[in-house]
Amino acid sequence: MLRTAGSAVPRAVPKRLRWPVKGLVRKSGAVPSRRSFRHPTVWAFRAVWVLLPVLAGPAFDRTLRTTSRPVQLVATVALWAGWAVVVGLALVPTTVSLTGLRLIAPVAPVTVLWAVARGLSAVTASVAIAATVVAATLAFSAELGQPFVQGSAYGDERRFPLRVPGPLALGPLEVGWLVVTAAVLAGPLLLAARQWIAGGIVSACAGVLAYGFAVRCHQLTRRFAVILPAGVVLHDQMVLADTALFRRPTVTALALARADTEAADLTGKALGLAVELRLADMATIVLTGTRREQQGRAIHLRSAIFAPSRPGRVLEEAQRRGYAVG
Repeated sequence: MLRTAGSAVPRAVPKRLRWPVKGLVRKSGAVPSRRSFRHPTVWAFRAVWVLLPVLAGPAFDRTLRTTSRPVQLVATVALWAGWAVVVGLALVPTTVSLTGLRLIAPVAPVTVLWAVARGLSAVTASVAIAATVVAATLAFSAELGQPFVQGSAYGDERRFPLRVPGPLALGPLEVGWLVVTAAVLAGPLLLAARQWIAGGIVSACAGVLAYGFAVRCHQLTRRFAVILPAGVVLHDQMVLADTALFRRPTVTALALARADTEAADLTGKALGLAVELRLADMATIVLTGTRREQQGRAIHLRSAIFAPSRPGRVLEEAQRRGYAVG
């Protein structure tokens, strides 16, 4: 059931719509969780990434031998710096680390493909491609994303990352990443080759593009559903103008959403299965602004669907905490 409450957001947003977790945690004296997660996927990524200099290093070494000394130096420093940064990020599971990790890790297979195009033996190329592709695949897996998102959690709450909205997942993100990465890599290499004007322009543009793209990607990383003792929270700045809290007494059930559900769609048109949240009473949420309604739009609903990357994990946690499931 979905009813529009008006074309503009009320001046005073009800307190129950505001992000409640930090306030609850401060009252209880809890501190952000920073424990090391013993998750096999996280450790698998760490192991593969640490071994990349051995597995993919020969491919870069043989390719850089044909370039000038300044280019060799800049490329070598950039490769080692990127590798070291990801090692550090992989050891500290947080949403910030996950964003950085997912921005840098895919550079490895792309640069290996560039090296292969310049001529490598079949064995060297195969090992390098396999290692870097496995690392990038693990970096973008939902199994790795879950513990990293949970690493930024507060107190007794479980966070579950949401899938990327459909309009962004089918091309725009990938194209944007390729453009930004190409600019970031090309700028220093042009300067190393003494192409001062072109290198300076590309480097300046790359800095602006990289900052804007990183901020946007971090916004995607910080989209998650939260199950906590006080209720269920949806934190999604791309769909909601303000975080929505559905208090526990009003939550009647959570279940996999049916194809013909009439619940309010808060998935951002993400692909795949969704979870339906059913309520005993009408709730009010505020959708994010659009070009026509820049201040957002308030709606009333009795049920809503959202798209976690692992719907089954959400339902398992809800059931463990005593919510009705199914």
